[in-house]
Amino acid sequence: MASSRVITVRPTDSGAVSSGTLRTGIDVIQAEMKVSAEFPADVEKAAAEAAANPRLPDLDLTDLPFVTLDPESAMDLDQAMYLERAADGFVVHYAIADLSAFITPGDPIDVEANRRGETLYGADSKVPLHPKAISEAAGSLLPDQVRPALVWRINVDSSGEGTDVTLERALVKSRAKLSYAAVQADLDAGTADEMFTILRELGELRLAREAARGGVSLPLPEQEIVDEEGKWRLEFRTMLPVEGWNAQISLLTGFAAASLMVYARVGLLRTLPPVDPRDIQRLHRTARALKIEWPAEVLYPDFIRSLDASLANHAAMVVACTRLLRGSGYVGFNGELPEQAQHSALASEYAHVTAPLRRLVDRYALEICVALCAGEDVPDWVLTRLDDLPDTMRESGRRANQYENAVLNLVEAAVLAPRLGESFPGVIVEADERDDRRGEVTISDPAIEAVVSGSGPLPVGQDVTVKLTTADVASRKVAFTLE
Repeated sequence: MASSRVITVRPTDSGAVSSGTLRTGIDVIQAEMKVSAEFPADVEKAAAEAAANPRLPDLDLTDLPFVTLDPESAMDLDQAMYLERAADGFVVHYAIADLSAFITPGDPIDVEANRRGETLYGADSKVPLHPKAISEAAGSLLPDQVRPALVWRINVDSSGEGTDVTLERALVKSRAKLSYAAVQADLDAGTADEMFTILRELGELRLAREAARGGVSLPLPEQEIVDEEGKWRLEFRTMLPVEGWNAQISLLTGFAAASLMVYARVGLLRTLPPVDPRDIQRLHRTARALKIEWPAEVLYPDFIRSLDASLANHAAMVVACTRLLRGSGYVGFNGELPEQAQHSALASEYAHVTAPLRRLVDRYALEICVALCAGEDVPDWVLTRLDDLPDTMRESGRRANQYENAVLNLVEAAVLAPRLGESFPGVIVEADERDDRRGEVTISDPAIEAVVSGSGPLPVGQDVTVKLTTADVASRKVAFTLE
Protein backbone atom coordinates (compact mmCIF):
# COMPACT_ATOMS: atom_id res chain seq x y z
CA MET A 1 0.00 0.00 0.00
CA ALA A 2 1.62 3.23 -1.09
CA SER A 3 1.34 6.25 1.11
CA SER A 4 2.89 9.29 -0.50
CA ARG A 5 0.67 11.76 -2.28
CA VAL A 6 2.24 13.31 -5.36
CA ILE A 7 1.40 16.81 -6.58
CA THR A 8 2.96 17.88 -9.87
CA VAL A 9 2.73 20.94 -12.08
CA ARG A 10 1.30 20.43 -15.54
CA PRO A 11 3.67 22.28 -17.86
CA THR A 12 2.33 25.46 -19.46
CA ASP A 13 3.82 27.92 -21.92
CA SER A 14 3.86 30.67 -19.29
CA GLY A 15 5.19 28.56 -16.44
CA ALA A 16 3.24 30.90 -14.18
CA VAL A 17 2.44 28.40 -11.46
CA SER A 18 5.94 27.08 -10.85
CA SER A 19 7.64 30.46 -11.05
CA GLY A 20 5.16 32.55 -9.11
CA THR A 21 2.83 31.85 -6.23
CA LEU A 22 3.75 28.19 -5.92
CA ARG A 23 7.49 28.75 -5.84
CA THR A 24 7.18 31.50 -3.23
CA GLY A 25 4.82 29.41 -1.13
CA ILE A 26 7.10 26.37 -1.17
CA ASP A 27 10.11 28.51 -0.24
CA VAL A 28 8.16 29.68 2.80
CA ILE A 29 7.23 26.11 3.73
CA GLN A 30 10.83 24.96 3.49
CA ALA A 31 11.99 27.88 5.62
CA GLU A 32 9.33 27.18 8.25
CA MET A 33 10.23 23.49 8.41
CA LYS A 34 13.97 24.17 8.21
CA VAL A 35 14.46 21.80 5.27
CA SER A 36 16.48 22.50 2.15
CA ALA A 37 17.37 20.88 -1.13
CA GLU A 38 20.91 22.10 -0.52
CA PHE A 39 23.48 20.02 1.36
CA PRO A 40 26.30 21.13 3.68
CA ALA A 41 29.60 21.63 1.88
CA ASP A 42 31.27 18.62 3.50
CA VAL A 43 28.43 16.36 2.36
CA GLU A 44 28.61 17.62 -1.23
CA LYS A 45 32.37 17.16 -1.22
CA ALA A 46 32.16 13.63 0.11
CA ALA A 47 29.46 12.78 -2.44
CA ALA A 48 31.53 14.11 -5.34
CA GLU A 49 34.57 12.13 -4.20
CA ALA A 50 32.52 8.96 -3.70
CA ALA A 51 30.88 9.34 -7.11
CA ALA A 52 34.31 9.57 -8.71
CA ASN A 53 35.69 6.58 -6.82
CA PRO A 54 32.92 3.99 -6.26
CA ARG A 55 33.56 0.58 -4.70
CA LEU A 56 32.47 -1.76 -7.49
CA PRO A 57 31.48 -5.44 -7.20
CA ASP A 58 33.21 -8.21 -9.13
CA LEU A 59 30.12 -9.87 -10.57
CA ASP A 60 29.20 -8.53 -14.01
CA LEU A 61 25.55 -8.78 -15.07
CA THR A 62 25.71 -6.07 -17.73
CA ASP A 63 24.61 -8.64 -20.30
CA LEU A 64 21.10 -8.69 -18.83
CA PRO A 65 18.86 -6.20 -20.70
CA PHE A 66 17.55 -4.21 -17.76
CA VAL A 67 15.31 -1.19 -18.30
CA THR A 68 13.89 1.41 -15.93
CA LEU A 69 10.22 2.35 -15.81
CA ASP A 70 9.44 5.64 -14.07
CA PRO A 71 7.71 9.00 -14.50
CA GLU A 72 9.25 10.68 -17.52
CA SER A 73 11.01 13.42 -15.54
CA ALA A 74 12.53 11.16 -12.86
CA MET A 75 16.31 11.11 -12.53
CA ASP A 76 16.74 9.28 -9.21
CA LEU A 77 16.24 5.81 -10.69
CA ASP A 78 16.31 3.20 -7.90
CA GLN A 79 15.08 0.18 -9.85
CA ALA A 80 15.68 -1.53 -13.16
CA MET A 81 14.02 -4.78 -14.20
CA TYR A 82 14.35 -7.63 -16.60
CA LEU A 83 11.57 -10.21 -16.76
CA GLU A 84 11.70 -13.52 -18.59
CA ARG A 85 9.60 -16.63 -18.89
CA ALA A 86 10.67 -19.92 -17.35
CA ALA A 87 9.36 -23.44 -17.90
CA ASP A 88 7.06 -23.21 -14.89
CA GLY A 89 6.46 -19.47 -14.67
CA PHE A 90 8.70 -16.42 -14.66
CA VAL A 91 12.05 -15.09 -13.49
CA VAL A 92 12.16 -11.56 -12.11
CA HIS A 93 15.56 -9.85 -12.21
CA TYR A 94 15.26 -6.64 -10.22
CA ALA A 95 18.29 -4.36 -9.87
CA ILE A 96 18.28 -1.86 -7.02
CA ALA A 97 20.77 1.02 -6.73
CA ASP A 98 23.60 -0.04 -4.39
CA LEU A 99 24.60 2.83 -2.13
CA SER A 100 27.31 0.81 -0.42
CA ALA A 101 29.44 1.71 -3.44
CA PHE A 102 29.35 5.35 -2.37
CA ILE A 103 28.51 5.60 1.33
CA THR A 104 30.63 4.48 4.28
CA PRO A 105 28.88 4.18 7.65
CA GLY A 106 29.60 7.30 9.66
CA ASP A 107 30.79 9.43 6.72
CA PRO A 108 29.19 12.86 6.07
CA ILE A 109 26.77 11.46 3.47
CA ASP A 110 25.60 8.77 5.89
CA VAL A 111 25.19 11.17 8.80
CA GLU A 112 23.15 13.61 6.70
CA ALA A 113 21.00 10.81 5.27
CA ASN A 114 20.22 9.58 8.77
CA ARG A 115 19.22 13.13 9.68
CA ARG A 116 16.92 13.49 6.65
CA GLY A 117 15.44 9.99 6.55
CA GLU A 118 13.70 10.31 3.19
CA THR A 119 13.19 12.54 0.17
CA LEU A 120 10.45 15.14 0.52
CA TYR A 121 8.18 15.77 -2.46
CA GLY A 122 5.82 18.65 -3.20
CA ALA A 123 4.71 20.02 -6.57
CA ASP A 124 7.80 21.21 -8.46
CA SER A 125 10.07 20.88 -5.43
CA LYS A 126 12.14 18.04 -4.02
CA VAL A 127 14.26 17.90 -0.87
CA PRO A 128 16.45 14.88 -1.63
CA LEU A 129 17.84 12.30 0.75
CA HIS A 130 21.23 12.23 -0.97
CA PRO A 131 23.20 14.78 -3.02
CA LYS A 132 22.49 14.72 -6.75
CA ALA A 133 26.05 13.59 -7.49
CA ILE A 134 24.88 10.22 -6.18
CA SER A 135 21.07 10.19 -6.36
CA GLU A 136 20.72 11.56 -9.91
CA ALA A 137 24.10 10.65 -11.35
CA ALA A 138 26.62 8.05 -10.19
CA GLY A 139 24.18 6.02 -8.10
CA SER A 140 21.14 6.30 -10.37
CA LEU A 141 20.44 3.45 -12.80
CA LEU A 142 20.57 5.73 -15.82
CA PRO A 143 20.53 4.25 -19.32
CA ASP A 144 23.72 3.14 -21.05
CA GLN A 145 25.74 3.52 -17.85
CA VAL A 146 27.42 0.71 -15.90
CA ARG A 147 26.22 0.95 -12.31
CA PRO A 148 26.70 -0.98 -9.06
CA ALA A 149 23.46 -2.64 -7.99
CA LEU A 150 21.91 -5.16 -5.66
CA VAL A 151 20.25 -7.64 -8.00
CA TRP A 152 17.29 -9.71 -6.89
CA ARG A 153 16.48 -12.91 -8.76
CA ILE A 154 13.01 -14.13 -7.86
CA ASN A 155 11.55 -17.26 -9.39
CA VAL A 156 7.77 -17.06 -9.69
CA ASP A 157 5.47 -19.97 -10.51
CA SER A 158 2.63 -19.95 -13.02
CA SER A 159 0.16 -18.78 -10.33
CA GLY A 160 2.23 -15.68 -9.55
CA GLU A 161 3.67 -17.01 -6.29
CA GLY A 162 7.37 -16.42 -5.56
CA THR A 163 9.18 -19.71 -4.94
CA ASP A 164 12.80 -18.81 -4.22
CA VAL A 165 15.00 -15.75 -4.15
CA THR A 166 18.63 -14.65 -4.29
CA LEU A 167 20.26 -11.24 -3.89
CA GLU A 168 23.81 -10.34 -4.85
CA ARG A 169 25.91 -7.32 -5.72
CA ALA A 170 26.67 -6.89 -9.40
CA LEU A 171 27.37 -4.42 -12.14
CA VAL A 172 24.36 -3.73 -14.36
CA LYS A 173 23.61 -1.59 -17.38
CA SER A 174 20.16 -0.29 -18.16
CA ARG A 175 19.28 -0.38 -21.84
CA ALA A 176 16.58 2.32 -21.71
CA LYS A 177 14.84 4.87 -19.51
CA LEU A 178 11.16 4.23 -20.23
CA SER A 179 8.07 6.12 -19.15
CA TYR A 180 4.75 4.66 -18.07
CA ALA A 181 2.89 6.46 -20.84
CA ALA A 182 5.15 5.13 -23.60
CA VAL A 183 5.06 1.53 -22.39
CA GLN A 184 1.28 1.63 -21.93
CA ALA A 185 0.87 3.01 -25.45
CA ASP A 186 2.97 0.16 -26.84
CA LEU A 187 0.98 -2.42 -24.87
CA ASP A 188 -2.30 -0.97 -26.11
CA ALA A 189 -1.03 -0.99 -29.69
CA GLY A 190 0.27 -4.54 -29.45
CA THR A 191 3.83 -3.43 -30.23
CA ALA A 192 5.35 -3.75 -26.74
CA ASP A 193 8.46 -5.75 -26.05
CA GLU A 194 7.79 -9.25 -24.74
CA MET A 195 9.05 -8.21 -21.32
CA PHE A 196 6.08 -5.89 -20.89
CA THR A 197 3.55 -8.51 -21.89
CA ILE A 198 5.15 -10.58 -19.12
CA LEU A 199 4.85 -7.58 -16.78
CA ARG A 200 1.13 -7.34 -17.59
CA GLU A 201 0.58 -11.07 -17.11
CA LEU A 202 2.57 -11.28 -13.88
CA GLY A 203 1.08 -8.05 -12.56
CA GLU A 204 -2.45 -9.37 -13.04
CA LEU A 205 -1.53 -12.66 -11.34
CA ARG A 206 -0.08 -10.80 -8.37
CA LEU A 207 -3.16 -8.57 -8.10
CA ALA A 208 -5.36 -11.68 -8.04
CA ARG A 209 -3.24 -13.22 -5.27
CA GLU A 210 -3.46 -9.95 -3.33
CA ALA A 211 -7.24 -10.01 -3.51
CA ALA A 212 -7.39 -13.68 -2.52
CA ARG A 213 -5.45 -13.12 0.69
CA GLY A 214 -7.52 -10.05 1.61
CA GLY A 215 -4.85 -7.45 0.92
CA VAL A 216 -5.00 -4.25 -1.05
CA SER A 217 -2.41 -1.91 -2.54
CA LEU A 218 -3.15 1.75 -2.97
CA PRO A 219 -1.43 3.25 -6.01
CA LEU A 220 -2.10 6.93 -5.50
CA PRO A 221 -3.01 9.05 -8.52
CA GLU A 222 -0.95 12.16 -9.09
CA GLN A 223 -2.68 15.47 -8.53
CA GLU A 224 -1.73 18.06 -11.14
CA ILE A 225 -1.82 21.82 -10.72
CA VAL A 226 -3.24 23.36 -13.88
CA ASP A 227 -2.78 27.10 -14.43
CA GLU A 228 -5.25 28.73 -16.82
CA GLU A 229 -4.66 32.46 -17.16
CA GLY A 230 -3.66 32.80 -13.53
CA LYS A 231 -6.47 30.60 -12.16
CA TRP A 232 -5.54 27.25 -10.72
CA ARG A 233 -7.27 23.91 -10.97
CA LEU A 234 -6.31 20.74 -9.14
CA GLU A 235 -6.89 17.65 -11.26
CA PHE A 236 -6.06 13.97 -10.92
CA ARG A 237 -3.87 12.41 -13.58
CA THR A 238 -5.34 9.16 -14.87
CA MET A 239 -3.43 6.19 -13.54
CA LEU A 240 -2.24 3.75 -16.19
CA PRO A 241 -2.57 -0.02 -15.74
CA VAL A 242 1.17 -0.47 -16.26
CA GLU A 243 1.81 1.59 -13.11
CA GLY A 244 -0.13 -0.93 -11.05
CA TRP A 245 1.66 -3.88 -12.62
CA ASN A 246 5.01 -2.22 -12.03
CA ALA A 247 4.10 -1.61 -8.37
CA GLN A 248 3.40 -5.33 -8.01
CA ILE A 249 7.02 -6.13 -8.90
CA SER A 250 8.19 -3.84 -6.10
CA LEU A 251 5.70 -5.43 -3.70
CA LEU A 252 6.82 -8.92 -4.72
CA THR A 253 10.38 -7.95 -3.85
CA GLY A 254 9.32 -6.49 -0.51
CA PHE A 255 7.53 -9.74 0.37
CA ALA A 256 10.60 -11.76 -0.62
CA ALA A 257 12.83 -9.58 1.55
CA ALA A 258 10.49 -9.91 4.51
CA SER A 259 10.42 -13.71 4.12
CA LEU A 260 14.22 -13.83 4.22
CA MET A 261 14.36 -11.72 7.36
CA VAL A 262 11.51 -13.47 9.18
CA TYR A 263 13.09 -16.86 8.51
CA ALA A 264 16.48 -15.64 9.80
CA ARG A 265 14.91 -13.79 12.77
CA VAL A 266 16.75 -10.56 11.96
CA GLY A 267 15.53 -7.61 9.98
CA LEU A 268 13.51 -4.44 9.47
CA LEU A 269 9.84 -4.74 8.55
CA ARG A 270 7.27 -2.23 7.39
CA THR A 271 4.23 -2.66 9.63
CA LEU A 272 0.63 -1.49 9.84
CA PRO A 273 -1.80 -2.34 12.65
CA PRO A 274 -5.37 -3.45 11.93
CA VAL A 275 -7.68 -0.75 10.58
CA ASP A 276 -9.59 1.38 13.09
CA PRO A 277 -13.35 0.87 12.47
CA ARG A 278 -13.86 4.61 13.01
CA ASP A 279 -11.70 5.31 9.96
CA ILE A 280 -13.87 2.97 7.90
CA GLN A 281 -16.99 4.81 9.08
CA ARG A 282 -15.46 8.14 8.13
CA LEU A 283 -14.51 6.83 4.69
CA HIS A 284 -18.08 5.67 4.12
CA ARG A 285 -19.12 9.28 4.69
CA THR A 286 -16.40 10.48 2.31
CA ALA A 287 -17.69 8.10 -0.36
CA ARG A 288 -21.16 9.55 0.10
CA ALA A 289 -19.80 13.07 -0.32
CA LEU A 290 -18.03 12.03 -3.52
CA LYS A 291 -21.18 10.34 -4.85
CA ILE A 292 -19.67 6.82 -4.79
CA GLU A 293 -21.80 3.89 -3.73
CA TRP A 294 -20.24 1.75 -1.00
CA PRO A 295 -22.61 -0.98 0.20
CA ALA A 296 -22.26 -1.65 3.92
CA GLU A 297 -21.52 -5.34 3.34
CA VAL A 298 -18.53 -4.64 1.04
CA LEU A 299 -15.20 -4.83 2.89
CA TYR A 300 -12.79 -1.95 2.38
CA PRO A 301 -10.19 -3.92 0.32
CA ASP A 302 -12.91 -4.94 -2.14
CA PHE A 303 -14.27 -1.39 -2.23
CA ILE A 304 -10.84 0.08 -2.99
CA ARG A 305 -10.29 -2.47 -5.75
CA SER A 306 -13.61 -1.43 -7.29
CA LEU A 307 -12.51 2.20 -7.68
CA ASP A 308 -11.66 3.52 -11.12
CA ALA A 309 -8.94 6.12 -10.64
CA SER A 310 -9.59 7.51 -14.13
CA LEU A 311 -12.73 9.10 -12.62
CA ALA A 312 -12.01 12.25 -10.63
CA ASN A 313 -14.24 11.37 -7.68
CA HIS A 314 -12.85 7.83 -7.51
CA ALA A 315 -9.29 9.19 -7.61
CA ALA A 316 -10.15 11.50 -4.73
CA MET A 317 -11.53 8.51 -2.84
CA VAL A 318 -8.28 6.60 -3.32
CA VAL A 319 -6.42 9.55 -1.80
CA ALA A 320 -8.88 9.70 1.10
CA CYS A 321 -8.20 6.03 1.79
CA THR A 322 -4.63 6.88 2.82
CA ARG A 323 -6.29 7.44 6.19
CA LEU A 324 -6.17 3.67 6.54
CA LEU A 325 -2.37 3.89 6.66
CA ARG A 326 -2.37 5.76 9.95
CA GLY A 327 -0.13 3.95 12.40
CA SER A 328 2.21 2.54 9.77
CA GLY A 329 5.80 2.27 10.85
CA TYR A 330 8.87 0.07 11.01
CA VAL A 331 10.11 -2.50 13.48
CA GLY A 332 13.61 -3.89 13.85
CA PHE A 333 14.31 -7.29 15.40
CA ASN A 334 17.21 -9.61 16.09
CA GLY A 335 16.47 -12.98 17.64
CA GLU A 336 12.73 -12.84 18.21
CA LEU A 337 9.96 -11.76 15.87
CA PRO A 338 8.07 -8.65 16.96
CA GLU A 339 4.56 -9.11 18.29
CA GLN A 340 3.17 -6.91 15.50
CA ALA A 341 5.07 -7.94 12.38
CA GLN A 342 2.41 -7.72 9.67
CA HIS A 343 1.36 -4.99 7.29
CA SER A 344 -2.39 -5.34 7.70
CA ALA A 345 -3.33 -3.74 4.38
CA LEU A 346 -1.06 -6.12 2.49
CA ALA A 347 -2.08 -9.08 4.71
CA SER A 348 1.52 -10.21 4.99
CA GLU A 349 4.94 -9.40 6.36
CA TYR A 350 6.56 -6.77 4.15
CA ALA A 351 9.80 -4.79 3.90
CA HIS A 352 10.91 -1.65 2.10
CA VAL A 353 13.91 -2.57 -0.07
CA THR A 354 13.36 -0.99 -3.49
CA ALA A 355 13.98 2.77 -3.04
CA PRO A 356 17.33 3.34 -1.26
CA LEU A 357 18.02 6.57 -3.16
CA ARG A 358 14.87 8.07 -1.65
CA ARG A 359 14.34 6.23 1.65
CA LEU A 360 16.98 5.55 4.31
CA VAL A 361 15.56 2.32 5.75
CA ASP A 362 15.86 0.50 2.41
CA ARG A 363 19.67 0.70 2.51
CA TYR A 364 19.77 -1.04 5.88
CA ALA A 365 17.20 -3.69 4.95
CA LEU A 366 19.07 -4.44 1.71
CA GLU A 367 22.31 -4.97 3.62
CA ILE A 368 20.54 -7.50 5.84
CA CYS A 369 19.13 -9.38 2.87
CA VAL A 370 22.36 -9.52 0.86
CA ALA A 371 24.22 -10.83 3.92
CA LEU A 372 21.57 -13.51 4.53
CA CYS A 373 21.67 -14.64 0.90
CA ALA A 374 25.46 -14.87 1.04
CA GLY A 375 25.41 -16.80 4.31
CA GLU A 376 27.35 -14.01 6.00
CA ASP A 377 26.88 -12.13 9.24
CA VAL A 378 24.78 -8.98 9.07
CA PRO A 379 27.17 -6.01 9.43
CA ASP A 380 27.47 -4.58 12.95
CA TRP A 381 26.71 -1.06 11.69
CA VAL A 382 23.30 -2.36 10.62
CA LEU A 383 22.60 -4.40 13.75
CA THR A 384 23.38 -1.47 16.03
CA ARG A 385 20.65 0.58 14.32
CA LEU A 386 17.82 -1.97 14.45
CA ASP A 387 16.36 -0.47 17.63
CA ASP A 388 16.53 3.23 16.79
CA LEU A 389 16.11 3.28 12.99
CA PRO A 390 12.32 2.85 13.29
CA ASP A 391 12.28 6.05 15.39
CA THR A 392 14.37 7.84 12.75
CA MET A 393 11.91 6.79 10.06
CA ARG A 394 8.90 7.70 12.17
CA GLU A 395 10.24 11.23 12.51
CA SER A 396 11.09 11.49 8.82
CA GLY A 397 7.62 10.17 7.95
CA ARG A 398 6.04 12.80 10.17
CA ARG A 399 8.12 15.47 8.46
CA ALA A 400 7.24 14.14 4.99
CA ASN A 401 3.53 14.18 5.82
CA GLN A 402 3.83 17.70 7.20
CA TYR A 403 5.60 18.84 4.04
CA GLU A 404 3.12 17.17 1.67
CA ASN A 405 0.17 18.53 3.63
CA ALA A 406 1.59 22.05 3.66
CA VAL A 407 2.06 22.01 -0.12
CA LEU A 408 -1.43 20.56 -0.63
CA ASN A 409 -2.92 23.21 1.68
CA LEU A 410 -1.11 25.91 -0.29
CA VAL A 411 -2.48 24.61 -3.58
CA GLU A 412 -6.02 24.14 -2.28
CA ALA A 413 -6.06 27.68 -0.89
CA ALA A 414 -4.91 29.05 -4.24
CA VAL A 415 -7.48 26.97 -6.14
CA LEU A 416 -10.33 28.18 -3.92
CA ALA A 417 -9.27 31.81 -3.42
CA PRO A 418 -11.24 33.10 -6.45
CA ARG A 419 -14.38 31.39 -5.09
CA LEU A 420 -14.42 33.03 -1.64
CA GLY A 421 -18.00 33.48 -0.44
CA GLU A 422 -19.45 30.77 -2.70
CA SER A 423 -21.59 27.90 -1.40
CA PHE A 424 -20.75 24.24 -1.97
CA PRO A 425 -22.62 20.97 -1.38
CA GLY A 426 -20.77 18.55 0.86
CA VAL A 427 -20.93 15.93 3.62
CA ILE A 428 -19.73 16.32 7.20
CA VAL A 429 -17.24 13.48 7.61
CA GLU A 430 -16.10 14.13 11.16
CA ALA A 431 -16.84 16.27 14.22
CA ASP A 432 -14.23 17.38 16.74
CA GLU A 433 -14.48 15.25 19.89
CA ARG A 434 -13.78 18.31 22.04
CA ASP A 435 -16.12 20.70 20.21
CA ASP A 436 -18.84 19.14 18.07
CA ARG A 437 -19.50 22.50 16.42
CA ARG A 438 -16.25 22.08 14.51
CA GLY A 439 -15.12 19.31 12.23
CA GLU A 440 -14.30 18.42 8.64
CA VAL A 441 -16.35 18.53 5.49
CA THR A 442 -15.72 16.88 2.13
CA ILE A 443 -16.81 18.68 -1.02
CA SER A 444 -16.67 17.08 -4.45
CA ASP A 445 -15.70 19.99 -6.72
CA PRO A 446 -12.88 20.50 -6.12
CA ALA A 447 -12.50 17.22 -4.21
CA ILE A 448 -11.06 18.34 -0.88
CA GLU A 449 -11.51 17.95 2.85
CA ALA A 450 -11.42 21.11 4.93
CA VAL A 451 -12.29 22.59 8.29
CA VAL A 452 -15.95 23.49 8.84
CA SER A 453 -17.75 25.14 11.74
CA GLY A 454 -21.38 25.71 12.66
CA SER A 455 -23.49 27.36 15.33
CA GLY A 456 -24.52 23.99 16.78
CA PRO A 457 -23.45 20.32 16.67
CA LEU A 458 -22.38 19.29 13.17
CA PRO A 459 -24.65 16.72 11.47
CA VAL A 460 -22.02 14.04 10.86
CA GLY A 461 -22.71 11.94 7.78
CA GLN A 462 -25.38 14.24 6.40
CA ASP A 463 -25.53 16.21 3.18
CA VAL A 464 -25.00 19.90 3.87
CA THR A 465 -24.36 23.20 2.15
CA VAL A 466 -21.30 25.09 3.30
CA LYS A 467 -19.96 28.57 2.54
CA LEU A 468 -16.30 29.20 1.78
CA THR A 469 -15.24 31.79 4.37
CA THR A 470 -11.44 31.45 4.26
CA ALA A 471 -9.09 30.70 1.37
CA ASP A 472 -5.82 32.38 2.28
CA VAL A 473 -2.74 31.49 0.26
CA ALA A 474 -0.28 33.16 2.65
CA SER A 475 -1.44 31.16 5.68
CA ARG A 476 -2.42 28.10 3.58
CA LYS A 477 -5.79 27.97 5.32
CA VAL A 478 -9.18 26.94 3.93
CA ALA A 479 -12.35 26.98 6.03
CA PHE A 480 -16.08 26.68 5.54
CA THR A 481 -19.11 27.55 7.65
CA LEU A 482 -22.31 25.54 7.76
CA GLU A 483 -25.22 27.34 6.13
